[in-house]
Amino acid sequence: MNEGGYRGRLAPTPTGFLHRGHARTFLKAQERTRGRGGKLVLRVEDLDRDRCKPEFVEAMLEDMRWAGLDWDEGPDVGGPFLSYYQSQRLDSYRQAWRKLGDLRVAFPCDCSRKDVKLAAQAPHGEGGELIYPGLCRDRPFDLPSEEAALSTNWRFRVPSGETIAFEDGNFGHQEFVAGRDFGDFIIWRKDGIPSYELAVVADDIAMGITEVVRGEDLLMSTARQLLIYDALEARPPRFYHCPLVRDEEGRRLAKRDKAASLRELRQAGFDPSEL
Repeated sequence: MNEGGYRGRLAPTPTGFLHRGHARTFLKAQERTRGRGGKLVLRVEDLDRDRCKPEFVEAMLEDMRWAGLDWDEGPDVGGPFLSYYQSQRLDSYRQAWRKLGDLRVAFPCDCSRKDVKLAAQAPHGEGGELIYPGLCRDRPFDLPSEEAALSTNWRFRVPSGETIAFEDGNFGHQEFVAGRDFGDFIIWRKDGIPSYELAVVADDIAMGITEVVRGEDLLMSTARQLLIYDALEARPPRFYHCPLVRDEEGRRLAKRDKAASLRELRQAGFDPSEL
């Protein structure tokens, strides 16, 4: 879908009310898009069936408009895609999953988090992330049907020891080592839903996104996603990670922080220009 111009995106998850951190990142994405004469896409990442609620979607759209955000494609605007809601784009994710499975860069895994944690000498990456110890990595698999396969967890087989490097538009040069900083990661869950890593890559490819603006907590996710782009033989976008907004005690803002939500600020008569 990329016709050669800049295409940015906003990708909120409607599991609660948006807060000031979301607003800052989204406004930066809008600034970078408008400064390059590009198109801004709004995509609603609503794959979490239990936590994503219609009322949060409605509030999200209202609060984003209130904060001064405007988009060229997506809900309330339309565009060339059948849907800008991830919950309605499952066919696209299944196609990406099939390709990764056919290439044998993904494999089924029936290990629980407890299994991984209890595995002998299971290593930890930076930040205490559990590194998958490879319990199912080399098992032969011949599942009876696609339905059965889609009801199983699948992991991406990372190239252990390989350095994944990229230039971030804000934080500069970044490097992560596969197998040390992160291990084989989930791309498909047994509840029939893709992981964040697979879904956003499939969508950003389909929608021709040329730059992803998001929070610095997703820097290592970028390394994982670059492996998926490479396996799918797709050109990755550029990345620009924003510093996280934190409260007075240095904790990152979360949707549970009611006082920091855009909805609360809006109802209290806060002027959006002060954001």
